[in-house]
Amino acid sequence: MPEHQRHTILAIDDHPLFRKGVADLIDMDATLELIGEAASGMDGLELAKSLQPDLILLDINMKGMSGIDTLKAIKQEDIDALILMLTVSDSEDDVLTALRIGADGYLLKDMEPEDILKSISKALQGNVVISDHLTQLLAKALRDEDKLTDNQELTPLTTREQEILEHISNGMSNKLIAKTLNISEGTVKVHVKHLLKKLNLHSRTEAAVWALRRQ
Repeated sequence: MPEHQRHTILAIDDHPLFRKGVADLIDMDATLELIGEAASGMDGLELAKSLQPDLILLDINMKGMSGIDTLKAIKQEDIDALILMLTVSDSEDDVLTALRIGADGYLLKDMEPEDILKSISKALQGNVVISDHLTQLLAKALRDEDKLTDNQELTPLTTREQEILEHISNGMSNKLIAKTLNISEGTVKVHVKHLLKKLNLHSRTEAAVWALRRQ
């Protein structure tokens, strides 16, 4: 397969054995290439800036700079990479915090290897990927928040924002949405920012779950 068709991966995890497992897993898929490994959040941030990978696999529970702090730091930099949390933590706080900061998915390390590969491929296609039972956790958390905001009137979405929200719920990336609607990717990003603010949501993932629950 031509090199330019391969998707590049960076793994950030402080467990050497798990990083070895990730390397072996990535080797199983000819469309993926592991271009870097980091044993700490700080090293991972520097590698992300220099390598500009397509996708980053990031653990949460790391010594020193946590995965959440690393995620925040990556989001503050000019790094156009998808970020999937890959961790043992199924804590509601960790899941919600990561997704609200901007993680593109949340996977658990006890998933079957082939399911992790499938999730990586889906994420690269623009889909939101979350381990099955965490989807229920996220939906419950959003329902609980809905109850708290029942008396607050949400600002109506424009027709364009509704179109974009529907596409987000179908797992489409900003680039694909832009192509479908014949508008620029930058315009899509602006609309996404506005609709998140109107719905009192924090991330595309939350928006997708919110939309799916109302279908």
